[in-house]
Amino acid sequence: MKIRINNKDFDCKKGEVVLDVALRNGIKIPAVCRHTDLEPQNSCRLCLVEIKGKGLQTSCSTKVENGMEISTESAEIKRLRKINLELLFSQHIEQCSECNWSYKCKLLELARKYEIKITKFNDRKKDFPTYQFGPSVVFDSSKCIDCKNCIAMCQKQGVGFLDNKEKDGFFCTVPGQTKECVYCGQCITHCPSGAFEEVSSIKEVEEALKKGNVVFQFAPAIRSSIGEEFNLPHGSITTGKLVAALRKLGAKKVFDVSFSADITTIEEGGELIERLSEDKNLPMFTSCCPSWVRYVEVYKPELIKHLTSVRSPHIILGGLIKMSEDNPIVVSIMPCVSKKYEITREELKIDGVKPVDYVLTTRELGRMIRKNKIDFEKLEERDPDYPWGEATGAGVIYGATGGVMESALRTVYEKITGKSLGDINLKSVRGLKGVKEAEIKIGKRKVRVAVINGLGNIDGLDYKKYDYIEVMACPGGCIGGGGQPIPIDDEIRKKRAESLYIIDKKKKIRLAHESPFVEKAYREHLKNKKIIHKICHTTYGNNKNK
Repeated sequence: MKIRINNKDFDCKKGEVVLDVALRNGIKIPAVCRHTDLEPQNSCRLCLVEIKGKGLQTSCSTKVENGMEISTESAEIKRLRKINLELLFSQHIEQCSECNWSYKCKLLELARKYEIKITKFNDRKKDFPTYQFGPSVVFDSSKCIDCKNCIAMCQKQGVGFLDNKEKDGFFCTVPGQTKECVYCGQCITHCPSGAFEEVSSIKEVEEALKKGNVVFQFAPAIRSSIGEEFNLPHGSITTGKLVAALRKLGAKKVFDVSFSADITTIEEGGELIERLSEDKNLPMFTSCCPSWVRYVEVYKPELIKHLTSVRSPHIILGGLIKMSEDNPIVVSIMPCVSKKYEITREELKIDGVKPVDYVLTTRELGRMIRKNKIDFEKLEERDPDYPWGEATGAGVIYGATGGVMESALRTVYEKITGKSLGDINLKSVRGLKGVKEAEIKIGKRKVRVAVINGLGNIDGLDYKKYDYIEVMACPGGCIGGGGQPIPIDDEIRKKRAESLYIIDKKKKIRLAHESPFVEKAYREHLKNKKIIHKICHTTYGNNKNK
């Protein structure tokens, strides 16, 4: 079909909305509450356009019709946009420089354009409570514009923790009374006003850096997303610059969590082989994602016995670092706010010691780098430190949905059959589909697997059909995590994931069990079953109400 926007004709398809056609063709329409992951909320009313014969309509929800004629910038539209902005800001405290949107806030940009004064209501702060959800998420209701994106996303995640409550004739977002948060942080990445943020650990890490014994470790997904904090293209691979930036901040050493993802693969693969041979507690579910583990403990405790006992990669590497370094403070750079919760779990301590002391999100690291006036783009690339520096391709792809599954199956196939897997690119478990399925013949057995991309997709799944299931709470997996740069949508997730697969493809070693560095770790540190269990395994189910 064709529609006309501001006297120019554009091609479009049935089912598209006016806003998407306009934005695709470079026509800017403010749409603060619109997120492509969600159905239009029609709440901010800033995306108003005038359609011939229909009058004023919200472009985020109005579907195209052949021959439609649209104006996006009439005097009346501008007047109404300014009124709507003033309404949004009428009880909205000015955002601080450290909010999630900070240097690229949609609302502040529009306020400047339409010359709207944002008043600080500090004396009325008591009217706008701040809520904290565990050690992971903070919700400052003074910044809420009642767009309901957070509520819609929480429901889409299958949790429904956030709710809408009426107060003094106005509706406001509040934590629900009957549900528990799983700390996935998707409320943060889908909030257009910076009302949701991670619980910040920046001050604590800055204090720790003064002592000179901070060891940083960074997750696989960070290398393809941190560049966005400095306006580099989505999916830019910046591993070397990331290491250099952490050194500039004062790191004693910098390690790559992709290395311990290889260890996770070997341990998880071994557990899967054992369960398959005994035909016991199948399917086996992954446990790398702490939001998924918490979801199981709180909402589906009957599945606890199906979780693999293997710890997540940064917890394993934290244990190895504490074992091999002299009194280190371990800081993980994670794409995830739920990892802040994970490190508080008592059952993950090793002889009473936390493997990881602090977690910083990708965004928090971006703030620290800017605060220290480090020119990220001009940094000379550096390599991670040894002995925990070199990872295989199988470890790097952990950052994308399906990556844990693919990595494990590469190893499981060879361990069971003694033969090389012909094509180790298991494309059937890749991509952003909500539920991905595959059947792989390994020896005499057909192993049935599923990958759940986004927590809400677990609902209604007949899990008994499968032998092995990967679940990642965040859409896209870690590359779409609640601690990642904002904005985020499927196109951005694809670019971040593609970069990880490019790295994997270029690696000389792409199978976890073939890594000489992993072999050395087992030989020198993970010497026997008792130590392996202490560093690499745990028991879930005891921490559901924290």
